[in-house]
Amino acid sequence: LGADRIIEAYSSTEAPGYTVIDGREWLNHIGSVGRPNPAACQVKICDSVGKRLPQNMVGEIFMRPTPGTENNYFFGRKYFYIGAKSKTLAGGWESMGDMGYIDDEGYLFLSDRCTDVIIRGGVNIYPAEVEAAIDAHPSVRSSIVVGIPDEDLGETLLAIVDFETPVSADEIKLHLRGHLSPHKIPQQFEFTRAPLRDDAGKARRQSIRQARMITAPATAA
Repeated sequence: LGADRIIEAYSSTEAPGYTVIDGREWLNHIGSVGRPNPAACQVKICDSVGKRLPQNMVGEIFMRPTPGTENNYFFGRKYFYIGAKSKTLAGGWESMGDMGYIDDEGYLFLSDRCTDVIIRGGVNIYPAEVEAAIDAHPSVRSSIVVGIPDEDLGETLLAIVDFETPVSADEIKLHLRGHLSPHKIPQQFEFTRAPLRDDAGKARRQSIRQARMITAPATAA
């Protein structure tokens, strides 16, 4: 299509706020979902207790209509999302359950869903980052990464891989060494030829995780 024909927007149906970026901007800020229009809404990143984080630090994304423009039907109402937990802060700030950060120029970048973050040995790991690295392998069609309980580290990573052509766990691990830090490389792999996402293209990681926890452990091949 070309950069001049693409516009990307980030928001939700309830629309407490939104960001927009066009194709040309995106090429200069690869991976961003854009900046908010200050006349319409505001965005901030907060830690687990609701404290605003500085630029370039990952936290929970909160949005609100710019004061004086709160005419949205959903403003102040309670709602929930499948696969995420909404949250509110004083002052009309609302979260859709997403993690991300704002760079020095005010561009927003998404990391993952709060409920999907994997904590391994006290370190936060974002499945979307690991999946993107796995999907970059030429034999892989798509992947989903979830955390499985581990006695020593709290959680260990399981990667479920939908492959285009046969590939081994060792091959993928070798590939990942050039893309990820060692602690982000999955310890377990499961291979399938079935689609991993629903018809809307969404990954229901929590349901996949629960299903794997009641079945036999995955093997490395």
